[in-house]
Amino acid sequence: MLEGPNLYFPRAAVKLTLDIGALATASVPLALRFAARLGLENARPGEPDSGFRQRFALRAIGWLVRAVAQESGTSNLAVRVRPTSDPHQVVVAYPWVHRERARAMGLAVGAVLDAIPTAEVSADQLSVAVSAAAETVAGAEAGEPPHTLEPRIPVVAVTGTNGKTTTSRMVAHIGRGWGKVVGWSNTDGVYIDGVLVEPGDYSGPSGAGRVLAHEEVELAVTETARGGILLKGIGLTHNDVSVVTNVSADHLGLQGIDTLDQLAEVKAVVPRITRPEGWAVLNADDPRVLAMRWVVKSQTWLFSRDPDSPAVRDVLGDGGRATTVIDGWLCVLELDADPDPLVELVDVPMTLGGLSRYNVENALAAASAALAVGVPREVVIEGLRSFLPDAEHNPGRMNCFTVPVLDGEVTVVMDLAHNEAGLEAMFEIMEGIRPPDARLLLGLGVVGDRSDELIEKLGEIAARDADVVAIGHKEKYFRGRTPEELEQLMRAGAERVGVLAVPAYPTEVGVLSALVGQALPGEVVGLMCHADREGVYEWIEAAGGVPDSAEALAAKVRAARAG
Repeated sequence: MLEGPNLYFPRAAVKLTLDIGALATASVPLALRFAARLGLENARPGEPDSGFRQRFALRAIGWLVRAVAQESGTSNLAVRVRPTSDPHQVVVAYPWVHRERARAMGLAVGAVLDAIPTAEVSADQLSVAVSAAAETVAGAEAGEPPHTLEPRIPVVAVTGTNGKTTTSRMVAHIGRGWGKVVGWSNTDGVYIDGVLVEPGDYSGPSGAGRVLAHEEVELAVTETARGGILLKGIGLTHNDVSVVTNVSADHLGLQGIDTLDQLAEVKAVVPRITRPEGWAVLNADDPRVLAMRWVVKSQTWLFSRDPDSPAVRDVLGDGGRATTVIDGWLCVLELDADPDPLVELVDVPMTLGGLSRYNVENALAAASAALAVGVPREVVIEGLRSFLPDAEHNPGRMNCFTVPVLDGEVTVVMDLAHNEAGLEAMFEIMEGIRPPDARLLLGLGVVGDRSDELIEKLGEIAARDADVVAIGHKEKYFRGRTPEELEQLMRAGAERVGVLAVPAYPTEVGVLSALVGQALPGEVVGLMCHADREGVYEWIEAAGGVPDSAEALAAKVRAARAG
């Protein structure tokens, strides 16, 4: 039961996942009888289990839902039918205004499909099954309406595969600098004016609802993840500013999303519900994100590291805006105006002096969103300068520490790095701060609900780019897999680049302790941390480690460049 705008409709909808095995394998005469009962004329169902039969089944299921709706008293029902990677499963969606009746119709449609398991089913039996389904729906209680919220305050909604948490935190930080009471929700929880009030994963509609339920909140910043859109819908009727950071391989093979193009379609739900007078902030350097400008009703504000991007020229020509980098300055572009330089990248701590291109993009996105929602220019500038890559401002994302070891110190870089793009961004930072001839050591870890291919790829990247790699498990995130299974996949990826015998430790703290224990002065230890962030912070503090200030990080970057 999708409570608000979703992949299928801009309003609340029911999503059915149906087993159509009986229809896919039924004889041609039976398939024709089924089509005739639904009023589907000139049907060509094709042979059982053929591609033609699958296409016929998609069309027939749509007609079935409409037939049950019409015979139960609902006319002109919009229906969307989509295939999945399983030829015997389809996804069907239709809007709803009464919860129990809509649910009853979903169950009734399933009952019709259950009534055609064999070729002996007669036309009369099929007709009775459809009529019975309609009667069931007509007799069902109406139930409650959707709980989709109508925002009373400005909302900035952030989505994407990488960078959405950092970007949403930056926007919230800038908003607080504006003097507003900011509520924001993300994968860590719900924050009100900088205070965590409800821990947990609130990157779906429940997070937005909790933020808007606080009467003192003046600006809402919501992180919207793929899972929330697919399983619950977006709990808001609209947003004022949307941000799409990027689309890269992650969570593929789940909930019927098997390709990057399909994933982009899911992410596009967020800018699609941006108000016409609002702004959709899109990554011009990601072609799938850029293509979303054609499905939004709002104005378009691009961000790009390339000021000469053709996309930037096109959007400016259409009256849009863009944020980019010129001569090392973060600038805003408008048509027929000189660039407006906001701040030098060296003065934006999150970019590590411009070293982290992913955080350059996050800063561009956050500045664009803040300006688009009405934050004054000078407040945006100060917010970019004061937002730090530390446990206070951006916990778990590119946090850097100095930890003492025998005869010196090592740097620890801690990040979620949950997919290929995230891990490559982490190595970008580690490379940028390592002194000449120093090694990179990585604590590799994965979440169990990723595909085998992605887990192997992470193992390959880790072994390719690190001098030393070891596995640190995330016990709370095995998600149906065993540690041995995950180790096998990660090691298989490492073996592709000739790295054998990768050791494994049961926890993130364990692998960090082991790697720091063998690191030499000046070397850089990275940790892909997700399960026990607080435990890692405690271990670093107990080991005498301290967070790197912006000045300390800049000094490390300069030293690495000089070397």
